[in-house]
Amino acid sequence: MQTLTQRLANPTRFMELSARLLPWISAAAAILLAVGLYLAFFASPADYQQGETVRIMYIHVPCAWLSMMVYGLIALSSFGLLVFRHPLADVSAKAAAPLGAAFTFLALLTGSLWGKPMWGTYWVWDARLTSVLILFFLYLGLIALRSALEDEGAAAKLTAILALVGVTILPIIKFSVDWWNTLHQPSTDFTSTVDPSMRLPLLVMAIAFTLLFFAMHLKAMRNEILRRRVKALRTQAVAGRDRLATQGAAE
Repeated sequence: MQTLTQRLANPTRFMELSARLLPWISAAAAILLAVGLYLAFFASPADYQQGETVRIMYIHVPCAWLSMMVYGLIALSSFGLLVFRHPLADVSAKAAAPLGAAFTFLALLTGSLWGKPMWGTYWVWDARLTSVLILFFLYLGLIALRSALEDEGAAAKLTAILALVGVTILPIIKFSVDWWNTLHQPSTDFTSTVDPSMRLPLLVMAIAFTLLFFAMHLKAMRNEILRRRVKALRTQAVAGRDRLATQGAAE
C-alpha cells in the first residue's frame, strides 16, 4: 500500500489535492489574519514600558518564526530530493525560497523599527540580528544560484546541497540569545511570560501567518508544476518540428 508521501509524489494527484485544499487554507488565513489584526491593534493593551510600539511584535514575531520554519522546510525538501529523489521535493524547495526571503526581510525590517525606540538604534551587530541577516543572505544565495544555472537538474542538486549546509544557521539563531550576551530579549515561546491579553493575539497572528505561508506555498508549487509542464510541451514540440524538418530534407 502506498503511503501518503508516495501518493503525493505524483504531480497530477498533488494538483488535484492542492486545488481542493487551497481555497480552504486561504479562507482560514484571511479570517484569522483579520481577527488577529483586530486583536493586535484595537483590542490588546499598550505595554506599560514599550507603549504602542509593542504592537510591532504582532508582525515581527510571526515573520521571525516563519523565517526559520520556511528554511527548515527547504532543508527537508532538499533532503527529499537528494536522498529519495522525490519529484515534488525540488518544486517545494524552489517555491519556498522567495517566500522565506520575504518573511526574513520583514522580520529584519520590523525588528529594526522596534529596536529604534527600545535600543536607541535601528541596527546593532547583535548575535541574533546578525545570524538572521546571514539567513536572509542564504535565501538570496539559493535564489541566485538557481537562477544562474540553465540546467535545472544541476541547479536543483546544487541548491539542495547549499540548503543542507546552510541549515546549521537555524540552531545558531535559536540559541544565539542564550550563547551570547545580546540586546535581543530571550525567546518567550508564547509562554506565560507574555501577558494573556497579548499572548492571544500573538498566537492568532502566528497561526494566520503560518496558514498564509502554506497557501502561498501551495499556489507557488502549482505555478511551478504548470511552468515545467509548459516547458516540457514546448521542448517536445521543438523536437517534433526538428524531426519533421530532418525527414523532409532527407526526402
